[in-house]
Amino acid sequence: MSSSALDIKSFIGGLQDLDRYKKINWEGTLQQYIELVKERPEITRNAFQRLYDCINHFGSEDYVEFKKKITAYNFFKDPIENGKDAVFGIDVHLQKLVNVLKAAAQGYGTEKRVILLHGPVGSAKSTIARMIKKGVEWYSQTDEGSMYTFKFRIENEALAQEILNGQSEFASPMNEEPLKLIPQEYRKKICEEINRGRKDGHRVTIDGDLSPPMQFIFDKLMHHYSGDWTKVVDHVVVTRLLLSERNRIGIGTFQPKDEKNQDSTELTGDINYRKIAEYGSDSDPRAFNFDGEFNVANRGVLEFVEVLKLDVAFLYDLLGASQEHKIKPKKFPQMDIDEVIIGHTNEPEYRKLQNNEFMEALRDRTVKIDIPYCTKLVEEVKIYKKDFNSRKIKASIAPHTLEMASMWAVLTRLEAPKKHNLSLLQKLKLYNGKTLPGFTEDNVRELRKESVREGMEGISPRYIQDKISNALVGTKDGVASSINPFMVLNELESGLRNHSLISSEDKRKHFRELLAVVRQEYEDVVKSEVQRAISADEEAMARLCGNYIDNVKAYTQRERVKNKYTGQDEEPDERLMRSVEEKIDIPDSRKDDFRREIMNYIGALALEGRQFDYKTNERLHKALELKLFEDQKDTIKLTSLVSNVVDANTQAKIDIVKTRLIKNYGYDEVSATDVLNFVASIFARGDVKRK
Repeated sequence: MSSSALDIKSFIGGLQDLDRYKKINWEGTLQQYIELVKERPEITRNAFQRLYDCINHFGSEDYVEFKKKITAYNFFKDPIENGKDAVFGIDVHLQKLVNVLKAAAQGYGTEKRVILLHGPVGSAKSTIARMIKKGVEWYSQTDEGSMYTFKFRIENEALAQEILNGQSEFASPMNEEPLKLIPQEYRKKICEEINRGRKDGHRVTIDGDLSPPMQFIFDKLMHHYSGDWTKVVDHVVVTRLLLSERNRIGIGTFQPKDEKNQDSTELTGDINYRKIAEYGSDSDPRAFNFDGEFNVANRGVLEFVEVLKLDVAFLYDLLGASQEHKIKPKKFPQMDIDEVIIGHTNEPEYRKLQNNEFMEALRDRTVKIDIPYCTKLVEEVKIYKKDFNSRKIKASIAPHTLEMASMWAVLTRLEAPKKHNLSLLQKLKLYNGKTLPGFTEDNVRELRKESVREGMEGISPRYIQDKISNALVGTKDGVASSINPFMVLNELESGLRNHSLISSEDKRKHFRELLAVVRQEYEDVVKSEVQRAISADEEAMARLCGNYIDNVKAYTQRERVKNKYTGQDEEPDERLMRSVEEKIDIPDSRKDDFRREIMNYIGALALEGRQFDYKTNERLHKALELKLFEDQKDTIKLTSLVSNVVDANTQAKIDIVKTRLIKNYGYDEVSATDVLNFVASIFARGDVKRK
């Protein structure tokens, strides 16, 4: 073997953790398990307690939004797979879900309910269910989430032949809790002994009976040993239980199919006809496959995909499983189960449930958790940044591309504000944390309260993702080197013609109008950025500010200003002062107040021993930027870009502006050139209009 060849055995051997393998594949006696329980009683938690602890394992963060305290659980950022399934912008609704699980974990009643995630298509219902399944699977492999089950081992060949048809081992098909082996009449005293001296933390309880096959073997062994339980448990091997969706251990998923090809045995198991010949009866539990979704999900989680599309026969099984924690397999008595049942459905299906009086029992046993679309712009952007980042795609995405697509998506989900002085775009900005004159946090809370359907309708993130993908592959060679907001907005608009979920032309028209709103907003944003890039000459800004402040000081103190060129004392330059103030809409009637405000601000800083800096006064800074831009716009001759006639001096100045766009605003060479050309065309149109 050459020295450069990969020694696969050494390589993999160095990565292995054999101690961990031994730990998660632990085997022991029932006595050893009891000692573990005494030391760590939480290993006997039920499914709801385990799921609630799993979510809290990753911690949470509290924050206040519009005077409302919200808890954001890190679990829903998908730390297990580095954010692959992270959910954004619905912390309030996820908090409600966790509160339901908390109440269930404490036995307050919601453990007897089906948790129903309800919302529009593409609102992350399936993603949340997937994260929960993935979470409990991962948690079962940790020390904190360790759980155990058992199997019978019979090494005596004659006894094994009699009870197990020659097999030496039989594992619990439903991954049962080993403490269920303790007979009912002794459970209370055993629990008292285990819990003795424990004032807080988990208290051990033993609920439910053994499954039919394990009860059958237990009874056979009891008969063999003339009722001596102590000898029966010598055949018990307790094992570590690792949940696995792939191996159908503790995690189940049920999806409705064609009614002709599906029956309730998919939920509760079916007879194994091959084994009837071995055991002689179809009611022998050893001749039954306890592999329905309810069976395999015991001790964990069962997801019902589109639960309300189930046939009524399935729903009866669901009612018993949720309320009584029992299921009824064919030819067997009711069996105990311990699992979290999570279903999800969309609005049309849920409306059918509400209108069907025969489904009243299901409605009564359901806890509905709304999972709406995101209505906060900054959170919506995170959805697409997760999918379209530099690690996943080779093309560059111009600044504001994902933001504008997100803005349109959120606008389609918002209800028109009832206040006539508020536009839909302004409402979006208020939700996004921006302050607007005349609107307080209380006003924003009221806006949210009066908009009860917000987030339950509109464009889904899937549509946005599809159209961004189209823009990325929409060039002649099949792969775009870069995409910008206009490319994506055009894709969004063209897709509206054939969008299958838009039910009316009025809605289609409304969505197109919102695209026009977004285009105008983008135009305003890039104009502002280019203006700031042009006016980012610190020395010129400082000179303009000094000149303005000198004149304001003279004006407020009724003094004259010395002209630095002529040396003559002159009246304050009213024209200069107004040219600055008009940029931030200070009317002539308010100019004196504004100027006194500036001087008072400077005076207050001086008293504190601090020097005035125009950057600390947001309004003045903006006014100076706009004034400087206006003064420099003509010297740069940005509009000449449109005609492609640019002299060397102008090109040098344009290159400086482009460099600032790249350095300060995240553009690259291509997108900076594009945005300068676009803004130049805007100013060219403006020049034509003025003429």
